[in-house]
Amino acid sequence: MLINLLCIALIGFIIWWFWLYKPANDSSVDASTLILVKDGVYTPARIKISANTPTEITFLRQDKSGCSATVLLPDLEISQDLALEKTTTIALPALEKGEYPFHCQMQMYKGVLIVE
Repeated sequence: MLINLLCIALIGFIIWWFWLYKPANDSSVDASTLILVKDGVYTPARIKISANTPTEITFLRQDKSGCSATVLLPDLEISQDLALEKTTTIALPALEKGEYPFHCQMQMYKGVLIVE
């Protein structure tokens, strides 16, 4: 009986972590902020950039997980490998207003570019 309860609790935790958990959206920051890849999340996960202006975003990967090794921006057809313990800068073209998600290959790490 105890094992069944532990399994149910573990399943609940897995569902929460992979599908229900959302990083804190306390604040959105601009593109000059370094995006830290650590502990299963992008910090910050919401990045504001200006519309119709080419810009760059910079990632620092501190997570050794294989999933954290690549960031994808599917709407922009960008896939970039992230070196461990080194910054990686991604040049973005001028974008129209909207939201552009970014994530790892398995979509466990998630973030969004907010173009205003």
